[in-house]
Amino acid sequence: MASKREAEKVEAYTRALMEAAHSEGRANADLVQWQHARKFSPEVLETLAAMQREGDLDLVEDVAKQYKSYLDSQDTTVSVTVTTAVPMDDELREKVRAKVSADLNAPVYLVERVDPSIIGGIMLEARGKRYDASVRAQLSNIRKTLSSSFIGGEE
Repeated sequence: MASKREAEKVEAYTRALMEAAHSEGRANADLVQWQHARKFSPEVLETLAAMQREGDLDLVEDVAKQYKSYLDSQDTTVSVTVTTAVPMDDELREKVRAKVSADLNAPVYLVERVDPSIIGGIMLEARGKRYDASVRAQLSNIRKTLSSSFIGGEE
């Protein structure tokens, strides 16, 4: 349980965020960003804060591109985006990492995304290629096959 002092800090931070978000008309969007912010490492948060202080947030995309370029030249790890309908547990995560690492013959870093619209299965994106083994894709393929087949009646 949070102490009274911590509870007061939480209240102050929450009110400041809410007031700023409402004044900019993006309360819901800021909540989504805030929920992701806890995943940020201290160095990312510190760099963003420095960029904010200097008025350089418009450089975020350029920094990301250059960071990726530096990383690609120094590291053989392949970034793989894994999309599932529900969050992966540790066992599945390790199975996916091992399988993809073996297939790509390289160490992998998994970027996990959850998208309930894929219904089930998995989608992988690596090295500019996409592998879609989702239920949504399978249903789409079935739909295409059935609609292209001639069913009954005269031609």
